[in-house]
Amino acid sequence: MCHACVMESVRKGMLSRRHLFTGAAAVGAASVASGLLSARPALAQASGQVLDLTHTFDEAFPTFDGQPGIAKEWAVTIDQGYQLWKLTIIEHSGTHIDAPFHFSADGASVDELPVEQMVAPLCVVDIVEKAAQDPNAMVEPEDIEAWVSANGEIPAGACVAMHSGWAAKVGTPEYRTNAEGAFAFPGFSKAATDLLAERGAASIGVDTLSLDPGNSADFAVHNSWLPSGRFGIECLAGLDGLPATGATIFIGAPKTGGGTGGPARVLAML
Repeated sequence: MCHACVMESVRKGMLSRRHLFTGAAAVGAASVASGLLSARPALAQASGQVLDLTHTFDEAFPTFDGQPGIAKEWAVTIDQGYQLWKLTIIEHSGTHIDAPFHFSADGASVDELPVEQMVAPLCVVDIVEKAAQDPNAMVEPEDIEAWVSANGEIPAGACVAMHSGWAAKVGTPEYRTNAEGAFAFPGFSKAATDLLAERGAASIGVDTLSLDPGNSADFAVHNSWLPSGRFGIECLAGLDGLPATGATIFIGAPKTGGGTGGPARVLAML
């Protein structure tokens, strides 16, 4: 898929969150508001081990459009007494947040995300085997149901993260595209994120470049999950070091006024 085609698809798919804050979405939003209460027991039981779920963000880190996500130049050098970089950053680069405003004309910007959602129980859904067979594999409702059967209900306000094993491909072309140059990486299916919304999850995360799989033509997850008032985290690292349940995620979302997202520091505590 060409970059221009992607952008046109995004433009046509953008929705107002007003149309989504009804019915099940409204119930989900109410569940999201109670997320901090669910997170507290996880914090109380923590052993104190902290894992970094953030990739180092530099000019070489892969991006969706293939262009460097960050550029830097010295603004002040040490011979002037101290050092200071001038940074130019594309919001959706590195390990980063997708705020509702990213796919909604009037959705919440990244600085408006409720702080209660920045600390949450973390549920890790493992699809490594499926992704090894299909680079565009998706988290499906049956994966969510299997997780619930094995681990119990998804806590209200939880962050549900897809572990596909893709983080190990960072630094190779396969993180972004297949041998033919087409986007190819795992993501969530809309049916799965609809189910997560019903169950009260507040955010989702992926270890790939997009919440949607690489071969998505309609960005169905972006166009439904984000305008509903929820957010996503893309390009997570370190999910292979976490259990399916029991960790608490700390999401250092940027507080850029009017931002559609931005690079984030994401940590997990066990």
